[in-house]
Amino acid sequence: MTRHLLAGAAALAFAAPAAAAPLLASVFTDHAVLQRDKPIAVWGVAAPNAVVALDLSGEQGLANADAKGRWVALLDARPATGTPLTLTVKAGAETQTISDLLIGDVWLCSGQSNMEYPLRRALNGEAEAAAATDPHVRLLQTGRTSLPYPTDKLPVQAVWKTSSYETANNFSAACFFMGRDIRKAAGVPVGLIDATWGGSIIQDWISGPGLKALGGYDEGLSVLADYAKDPVKGMARWGAMLDRWAARVEPHAANWAKPDFDDRAWATMPAEQFWETNPGLETFDGTIWLRAEVTLTKAQAAQAATLVLGPVDDIDTSFVNGRQVGSQEGWDVKRAYAVPAGTLKAGRNVVAVRAVDVGGGGGAWGPAQDKGLKLADGSFAPLGGTWRYKVSTRLSDTGLPPHAPWLGTSGLSTLHNGMIAPLAPYGVKGFAWYQGEANVTEAKEYARLMPALIADWRRAFDAPDAPFLMVQLAAFGPQVNKPGVSRWAELRDVQRRTVAADPNTGLASAVDLGSPYDIHPADKLQVGLRLGGLARKLAYGETALNASGPAPVSAARDGAEVVVTLDQPAVAYGSGRPAGFELCDSAESCRFVDASLDGDKVRLTVPAGYAAVKVRFAWADSPVLNLFGANRLPATPFELPVR
Repeated sequence: MTRHLLAGAAALAFAAPAAAAPLLASVFTDHAVLQRDKPIAVWGVAAPNAVVALDLSGEQGLANADAKGRWVALLDARPATGTPLTLTVKAGAETQTISDLLIGDVWLCSGQSNMEYPLRRALNGEAEAAAATDPHVRLLQTGRTSLPYPTDKLPVQAVWKTSSYETANNFSAACFFMGRDIRKAAGVPVGLIDATWGGSIIQDWISGPGLKALGGYDEGLSVLADYAKDPVKGMARWGAMLDRWAARVEPHAANWAKPDFDDRAWATMPAEQFWETNPGLETFDGTIWLRAEVTLTKAQAAQAATLVLGPVDDIDTSFVNGRQVGSQEGWDVKRAYAVPAGTLKAGRNVVAVRAVDVGGGGGAWGPAQDKGLKLADGSFAPLGGTWRYKVSTRLSDTGLPPHAPWLGTSGLSTLHNGMIAPLAPYGVKGFAWYQGEANVTEAKEYARLMPALIADWRRAFDAPDAPFLMVQLAAFGPQVNKPGVSRWAELRDVQRRTVAADPNTGLASAVDLGSPYDIHPADKLQVGLRLGGLARKLAYGETALNASGPAPVSAARDGAEVVVTLDQPAVAYGSGRPAGFELCDSAESCRFVDASLDGDKVRLTVPAGYAAVKVRFAWADSPVLNLFGANRLPATPFELPVR
């Protein structure tokens, strides 16, 4: 049957092309896998109002381009085939042909660095890559693109490739291992898309309309829209947002930029190092103020000048003699701010920097000789080799500052715009997601964002029931011997609850695969196999497969015990008694308690006189746990109220 769809009926947004060729959207290249068992959406750009004819190895289709040349057609659904097909598209005198196409299942893998982690770096990665050749597995890496507006174009180097040592070596290891497991189980061609960017927050992967519908991001989205049209205006509006945040979280620092502020009691640090190299700041994330002085002659002070600071990790707001000269975000972006006329004066001039570090290294780093005032006559007045500094606020107390919404990895929608929008509505079987490390300080907001992303992507790819597979964060950070606050545990529990609320999602816990010392555990084979098991259960009819570890069903008081019911029988390795269980009272005071295991029941001994209101399990950044399912998958960390 021939399908004919007018372009105006398609809910697709494309930029008008400068030329009619190529006719197909950039996601369609040689060696692609097209999704089986559903109508095949094909789209692109031709001459305005052109009639577009399609031929997929004998099946004909037509589409009418709109006034901007946009067109879309639906071809008939097809069963899987490993026999290569050819797609030819014609519009007027223009023709484009792509070949070696297969029909099978397409999976989109996305997230931050643990999904990005390449096969060559994984455990036994070299040998795995050497064995990666399979003509029925096809790989597409989108590359890294961040944009303030949606695009329909992938980078020219983003093309489908047949799996081999050369193509799999730098591909997502977790995605590759998942796809290989699916290929073995389903026996159909598999296409894998790697759309990843290390360090990225979830907000950057949700579309603008998706964030708008969620609520709470209107101002940031408005600033992003301004930035897309006028970067200077957008940066000024974001700077104002940052100032309002600072005024709220650090009112005590209101005078710290003023030139007459007495900073003689402040400590000092070298001007060219991350501040974590200083005693007491080894793990500091938050806001620190830096001050330095430079002496100018009358002739120098009368000139136009630029304040250059080198890079500041992560966000700075910089002042000269109490006057704000600029704000910027980006740990490796060199700062250079024009100093308004009349700001400088003969004699002593004070430079102050409010620096906010949201993770990793922090502060104004880089060569000290590169920091100072660059004057119009070509001379340079250095700030010297030392900053005076004062700790203002900790990130754990203030929460995150407003990020520059156009900045890739920490912005709003920019990675969706550059890396997801060009793919949609390409036919997919499902999604695999490994992300959350960059959002561990905002678990409560993540509980809103994760379901929003799932809905956003299912809508974009016209796949309302597509399986969405999620990796639960691996252990990372110091191990502890007493209960306490754990941001990582909070986010893991959000991941668990998100999956529990949606029957078409699955959770592959990696909590037992991590290391206290490495945020990037190398055993990506197990991650991929766990994702593959979930895919087989949710998407390939293996409904009896137990693809997850034990998860909690309820916690109830039973005399002197609290009984936790799990969704499956469990095994406690070692002593036979589960480790890592806590009971907490209404004052949020928690304590480890003895536990015993009986099939799917964990019995916790309540201390005499203790009013337990909730139970926690494996509640630490790097928990020690010995509770697993019969399938050798770990029990998921959780927090539950006691009923």
